[in-house]
Amino acid sequence: MQDFKQKLLENGYFRQEELVFADCDRNKRARVATLLSKVGAYAGYDYDARGLTHEKLYAMREVFLLSRIALRIHHCPMARDVLDITTWENGARGAHMQRVFEMVDQTGRLCVSVKSEWILVDPLTRKILRPASFTAKPLMTCDRVIDCPDPQKITLPRQGLEELGERQVRWSDLDGNGHLFSGRYGDIVWDYLPADLQALPVQEFQINYSREATLGENLRLLGIRDEHGYRIEGLGPDGMSCFTAQCVFGDTWG
Repeated sequence: MQDFKQKLLENGYFRQEELVFADCDRNKRARVATLLSKVGAYAGYDYDARGLTHEKLYAMREVFLLSRIALRIHHCPMARDVLDITTWENGARGAHMQRVFEMVDQTGRLCVSVKSEWILVDPLTRKILRPASFTAKPLMTCDRVIDCPDPQKITLPRQGLEELGERQVRWSDLDGNGHLFSGRYGDIVWDYLPADLQALPVQEFQINYSREATLGENLRLLGIRDEHGYRIEGLGPDGMSCFTAQCVFGDTWG
């Protein structure tokens, strides 16, 4: 049995992890939902290793919420692959705190690179705080070049959209904060993509988290094809956007 390594870095965190069948799709390729899940998990591992657990940050009234993720798939990981996953803080941009990631296989090949943006929130008032308000530790920067586009605001036009259906938020969708888990959005996107797109090679994926979705809510899903691939939006019961996402497809898997 393999012993998996982990290490706390000066400005980051490294850990090895094996992809299991449940992380992958019918073709044994890592699902986008799995990659999104790693973003939240490894940010937490980094801060946990520094003694800054969710409970401690909550007590300090300084917690992070994911706002945007951009990922580029250079070579899609497969079931049973062991990945070296490293994450680094990367300063702030406007109201967003930034964190980047790389996922590398055991041959040293870069599989996935990720850039993410987070907002700092007072969990009691739900007020968004400026990055300069973060007191738990100094915010570090990363001088490593991450081969991934910057997260962008994703919008859909109001005309020409496909009605993809509705998706109710179920008990199994929820995380410990009581709302739809950030990784689950990837599965929702793929479940509602047009059938001719679902098995295509994924090159890039971006998602904006705009509003939390809670138990029992129905998300109305709309989509549109564009020159890059497909964009999709989930609207809550009040008609407000909960998330937008963009899928960019290629001709072959890396």
